[in-house]
Amino acid sequence: MDKRKVILDCDPGHDDAISIIIAASGRSPLVILGVTTVAGNVEVEKNTVNALKICELLELDVPVYQGASGPMVKPSEIATEIHGDTGMDGPVLPEPVKTKEAQHAVDFIIASIRSSKEKVTLVPTGPLTNIALALIKAPDIKNNIEEIVLMGGGTFGNWTPAAEFNIYVDAEAAKVVFESGVPLAMFGLDVTHQVMADKDIRQRFSRLEGEIAIFVNELLEFFGRAYKDHFGFEGGPIHDACTTMYLLEPDLFDMKHVNVSIETKGEFTYGMTAVDLLGTTGLELNTLFAESVDQEKFWNLFEEILISYEEG
Repeated sequence: MDKRKVILDCDPGHDDAISIIIAASGRSPLVILGVTTVAGNVEVEKNTVNALKICELLELDVPVYQGASGPMVKPSEIATEIHGDTGMDGPVLPEPVKTKEAQHAVDFIIASIRSSKEKVTLVPTGPLTNIALALIKAPDIKNNIEEIVLMGGGTFGNWTPAAEFNIYVDAEAAKVVFESGVPLAMFGLDVTHQVMADKDIRQRFSRLEGEIAIFVNELLEFFGRAYKDHFGFEGGPIHDACTTMYLLEPDLFDMKHVNVSIETKGEFTYGMTAVDLLGTTGLELNTLFAESVDQEKFWNLFEEILISYEEG
């Protein structure tokens, strides 16, 4: 597969951490231009520290840029009940020596896209605030964006009955992104709940050795307990990993070209992604929507990735 330039925009986050691990692996064809952080699972400052820790653990020599400290319009909401006070509870990593860059994440995104000879793919796995602000501030960058591959939304919600967390936190930003005209690939709850790290999966990976595999197992153990306590699930879905897995192996997923509209006004539907699976609206198709995933191949590839770290 050809090399592909990406910016990972995230709010680490257990599943964000796993997404970065996938993108940075020897199995990956991705060229990571930088990691940008946004307020989401916890405050942006904590997410930035977590991103720095992950980069150090992986010996990933890419810059980290801190971004938006809150949504475009409404107050912030965080998810400590799922990710803990640090945003990445469970594993204990040393405080990072690596430091964030002085430039704001939004300005880095704009500058990187403008200066790149090849089109850049954006991979947001948190609220879409940074991406929307970049598109508003510099609409010319649309022409040099290959694709926005995002985790968010679904035909049902997990933060409200109608809305998934990432979209709900900043639905106004999501509306900007989904109406931008940039090619979108959306990995929502419909597909991410098909990659549940249940007891059998955690047991499978617990047999792997190496620093990265141990870190992943600790992430999955905490995440699984949180999902059991909060939702009653027998494991945690590693939502954000679907984005980078798609960039490694698109054929893992069944994708459908649909229209997705973002609800920003309804009392009970704010943050809803209205996925027009049957084409009832007649609106322009704007999103590749992930309907299903080959679970066996997904977990086999993830195991290969973890083993590749062990082998150096």
